[in-house]
Amino acid sequence: MIRSAGDVAEATRDVTADVDGEGLTDFYRDLHRHPELSMAEHRTAALPAGRLRAAGLEVTEGVGRTGVVGVLRNGDGPVVWLRGDTDALPVREETGLPYASGRAGVMHACGHDMHVTWLVGAAEALAAARDAWAGTLVVIGQPAEEGGTGESGAAAMAADGLHDRFPRPDALFGQHAAPGPLGLVLHTPGLTMAAMDDIDIRIHGRGGHGSRPETTVDPLLAAAHVVTRLQSVVSQELAATDVAVLTVGRFHAGAKHNIIPSEAERALNLRTRVPEVRERALAAIRRIVEGECAAAGCPRPPEIDIAYSLPATVDDAALDGRVAAVHRAVFGDGAVADLGPVTGSEDVSLLAPADTPYDYWYVTSTPQDVWEEAEGETPAEKFARVPSNHSGLFAPDLSVVPVGVRTLVSAALSVFSV
Repeated sequence: MIRSAGDVAEATRDVTADVDGEGLTDFYRDLHRHPELSMAEHRTAALPAGRLRAAGLEVTEGVGRTGVVGVLRNGDGPVVWLRGDTDALPVREETGLPYASGRAGVMHACGHDMHVTWLVGAAEALAAARDAWAGTLVVIGQPAEEGGTGESGAAAMAADGLHDRFPRPDALFGQHAAPGPLGLVLHTPGLTMAAMDDIDIRIHGRGGHGSRPETTVDPLLAAAHVVTRLQSVVSQELAATDVAVLTVGRFHAGAKHNIIPSEAERALNLRTRVPEVRERALAAIRRIVEGECAAAGCPRPPEIDIAYSLPATVDDAALDGRVAAVHRAVFGDGAVADLGPVTGSEDVSLLAPADTPYDYWYVTSTPQDVWEEAEGETPAEKFARVPSNHSGLFAPDLSVVPVGVRTLVSAALSVFSV
């Protein structure tokens, strides 16, 4: 039997009434002090694994190298997967917090430490209130969401038998800490995040002495023309109604003032929402790079490789509608909003077996004083000026620890049997 949103909200309040907010906050601070990069999340996996075991879950570690899976069977009923990602970023922390990262150049700048905290808190609350639901809970601590090693942690877990070794889900839920005024849960039915491609380009020239450019083919000059021309892909190659973002994230060539190098490298990032636009943008990128290299007289064709790709994240509309209604009942009508799709990307969809509905939402987390002091008269203006994910200043307010636990618990209870 599917419970009404009001019934789920009441059950959520009961299940989370004794959530150890301070203990979870300490757990979060500890995770934040000890960030680990993609596929190196050994401590970040071991800590939640220990708490899940203590709560009574069957825990498997090392899934997809550093992933953690906890299973709690609680009678007949639906299977619900809850997911939190675990990796940090190569970002230097600038928050000045007393629990700031203790690792130089590495930081939980995207909130994944908060995601792990929410995941553990939700699992512990549900495990302590087994009389409130029936079914099977599967908790997934997923590595390498940031793809820092060139692979998706979700894909690695799937390749390691995630879909066959553990109970298959009737629904998969995930969430993300996001900038914005405290107290909002952001839902978008259908398309919620863009597809993403990382593209590596190598241009081959003919190196030589800087005093004799006529004897060389300068790959840096060709690469500079490529960078400039790429700015026309979104503005000139795509329709005004299409949505795409193309970023040149890295440009490297040369080693000394008076040496014309033999190669130039750049890394691109492309975000699109629909396959047709993606294919058109990729074709334009390839044509521009090859054309500029031909015009420069490069001795070899350029190398253009798609190093890493993620599909668009498309929430199941019916499931999202049900969970959004539950979140309104838990937090109030004004706490749930739909800001539409974003151009960020995620690998959460790769965790879901084929035809499994999933839902992914955001919990706003900007500290109130930071939000109020941000320049701007409208929320949109302030949103553009507060620290965002991947910033060295990104620091979720600690008051969202119990909020994220309740969003996950209520989503699970909306699917589990009574």
